[in-house]
Amino acid sequence: MKPLSGQQIRRLFKEFYAERGHSIFPSASLVPHDDPTLLWINAGMAPLKPYFDGREIPENPRIVNSQKCIRTNDIEEVGHTARHQTFFEMLGNFSFGDYFKREAITWAWTFLTEVLELDGERLSVTIHVNDDEAFDIWHKEVGLPEARIYRGEEDNFWEIGEGPCGPCSEIFYDRGEQFGCGSDTCQPGCDCDRYLEIWNLVFTQYNKGADGEYTPLPKKNIDTGSGLERLASVLQDVPNNFETDLFRPIIDKTGELAGRRYGERSEDDVHFKIVADHLRTVAFAIGDGVLPGNEGRSYIIRRLLRRAVRSGRRLGIEKPFMYQLVDVVDEIMGADYPEIREKRQLISRVVKTEEERFHETLIEGEALLADVIGSLQATGKTVISGDDAFKLYDTYGFPIDLTIEIASESGFTVDRDGFEQALEAQRERARAARHTNEGMSSQRGVLETFTTPSTFVGYGQLTVDAEIIGLVRDGDWIDGAGVGDEIQVILDTTPFYAESGGQVADKGEMVGPAGRAEVLDVKKAPHGQNVHTVRVVDGTLHQGDAVRAVVDASLRKDTVKNHTATHLLHKALREVLGTHVAQAGSLVEPERLRFDFSHFGPLTEEELRDVETRVNAAIWRDDAVVIEEMDIDAAKAMGAMALFGEKYGNRVRVVQAGDYSIELCGGCHVERTGLIGQFLIVSETGIGSGTRRIEAVTGRHAYALATARKQIIEQAASLLKAGESNLVDRISRTLDEVKQLERELDSAKARLNHARVGELKDRVETIAGVPVIRAALSDIDMDGLRQLADELKSDKPSYIVVLGSVHNERVQFVAAVSKDLQAQGFHAGQIVKEVAAVAGGGGGGRPDMAQAGAKDPDKLPAAIEKVEEIVSSVAGNTRA
Repeated sequence: MKPLSGQQIRRLFKEFYAERGHSIFPSASLVPHDDPTLLWINAGMAPLKPYFDGREIPENPRIVNSQKCIRTNDIEEVGHTARHQTFFEMLGNFSFGDYFKREAITWAWTFLTEVLELDGERLSVTIHVNDDEAFDIWHKEVGLPEARIYRGEEDNFWEIGEGPCGPCSEIFYDRGEQFGCGSDTCQPGCDCDRYLEIWNLVFTQYNKGADGEYTPLPKKNIDTGSGLERLASVLQDVPNNFETDLFRPIIDKTGELAGRRYGERSEDDVHFKIVADHLRTVAFAIGDGVLPGNEGRSYIIRRLLRRAVRSGRRLGIEKPFMYQLVDVVDEIMGADYPEIREKRQLISRVVKTEEERFHETLIEGEALLADVIGSLQATGKTVISGDDAFKLYDTYGFPIDLTIEIASESGFTVDRDGFEQALEAQRERARAARHTNEGMSSQRGVLETFTTPSTFVGYGQLTVDAEIIGLVRDGDWIDGAGVGDEIQVILDTTPFYAESGGQVADKGEMVGPAGRAEVLDVKKAPHGQNVHTVRVVDGTLHQGDAVRAVVDASLRKDTVKNHTATHLLHKALREVLGTHVAQAGSLVEPERLRFDFSHFGPLTEEELRDVETRVNAAIWRDDAVVIEEMDIDAAKAMGAMALFGEKYGNRVRVVQAGDYSIELCGGCHVERTGLIGQFLIVSETGIGSGTRRIEAVTGRHAYALATARKQIIEQAASLLKAGESNLVDRISRTLDEVKQLERELDSAKARLNHARVGELKDRVETIAGVPVIRAALSDIDMDGLRQLADELKSDKPSYIVVLGSVHNERVQFVAAVSKDLQAQGFHAGQIVKEVAAVAGGGGGGRPDMAQAGAKDPDKLPAAIEKVEEIVSSVAGNTRA
């Protein structure tokens, strides 16, 4: 066999299938587009689901790709096995209603044995128990001995809920007896490492209905997947994926930073593998616009980063280091994945920032753990519960092994079984969610086989005479429809734009010889025709009717202003914030535009003003908006940016606004930027970690917003009895006056508190031998209560202080306990929690100082009375 690099295997695979008529698809983003069932792209077929379920028909029914994927089902296994990874590449060839089993099987064999030169004697296959067709091809045509063809059932039938499914055939490579378990029954599918699955050929030939019945598909599909890392481990003759050239350079660089070498200690090797795998995942996720955070994908990236940082600490690396490894990922993968090369500096910056943040989190986690230990000490317990350990792990990212280590230093143990149960419960919830969401329901219908062309002329015409060539209601063809019916209409020619690329569909009407219909929505059919959802409002519409199709020109004009403005906004954001800004979605409606983009945090007021000014400057230049069709390579050479989620063929539409903005776009635009009129930003918000959203208006809607803002200014000036020109100065002077009054009020409160301190010091009482100051006060906020508590304890070596007050109809409490009494079992957090409960509240905190809130002001005196019972109880337990 050839000792090939990962890059060579990837290239040879694509070339092999391209020679057999396949179109090479670039790897899709790891973030699924228009697929809420997936958190990540997790298989080579995932970006192609619209072709499998019939929503779209590919230009070429043969496709080959190398798809980057993320799977996080078994994060804890990474590093402990030879092949568990969170990031991997899946090589795949696909057929949509074209070739089937014979080609899929024979080509796979040819590629493995002739191109990669694997020893055919080491290859075995599995097939479905009832798939005699696959058996005959493997045995009679390929020549594989019957003894190396194994029949299976569950493992050789691919399905995920309802939808397309079918039998599959797995190809295994025999790595030799030294990798085996020694069992007489060892064969492909055994849990040992001898037989390595290197390819799975899925023959999608059935559709599973809601009733569980399997019916033959009219068009059969091929879906194959071969793990690049596994193939590399075979061809490079190494014992696991991590010793291939796809990982080893990262491991070696980590060893250099740690002053240790891979292969010398098995416990170190686990952590070398974790760092290498997680870094690749994090780098590619950030490259696709996912930044570390606390929810969804962002949380997973944060968790992986923190797990890798912890592994670095176990290797002796106490400072941020992973950011230094990003260059190594670029050296390995950047040639085939340009997003890594282009965003290398961004990825390094994000990784370094997150590493630094986690080192701070470790400090915070240690403090939280100290609180848990302190609370347990107060009750005489020595075991940290599994729930508490899991909360530290899941909410704060605090590793369980670190929790165990710190706990043992204080003489505590951790309920590891309870922790594992909480962790497994979380996994079960995730598995249940995946099971619920990942079903690929078939959307094939009458439009899948409808190939009569429909021409869109709406870029230049808003009114056309057309013929109805198709009417559909409830998924079936119909001949006609009457008043009140909501149906789908296909015209031979249409001016109506179908929703695409963030731009909403046109609205308008169709007028025929016998009736009229409102156009409510327009979407694309599988073969590209525009399908109009209409409601018949007068008379009837019939198949074959000649109709006049009229787009609502006012709405279209407003929409195109907003669409061109999104292009200008995209360019302005990249100029102001940096080229890491990437579009993450958009919505273009007549009334407004919405633009989502990747960025670290909120924009400052200055940045927002700068962006808004740049967009308006581009509008006022009144540049021509030139739209051309050209080859995609020519468009890329011009520097055209691709829009989020769009698929592009060899011919693309390029929209260029002067020399300012140039993007690939299939939408509708103004002829000159000056027609936009004005651009105003309405809001800038975060919609997820690392993703921001700007909403804005243009044209007449911008004028309406500017007018409303002016009215607010006029009203404010009137209230302050100022002119608009000196309004800011008047507000500033008014705020200064308010601050002066607040200072005077604070001074008065301080004097009052000082008087209260003297009064309270005289009210020290002894409860069960313990000095206690407790009081129900009136109209003091939490800051005031804390100040009082601090002053009361300042000259007392031994004390318990509990104060309560009603402020703004809310009950608030503060408790403080001296160090000597803490040693006797008194805990401020526990005391204040019990006191607040009397008034319908809760709280807690440290052993020395804590606070709480409650809802029932009438129960404040009773809550303060509760202190005597609490102190007596704890004192009694201590003496007992």
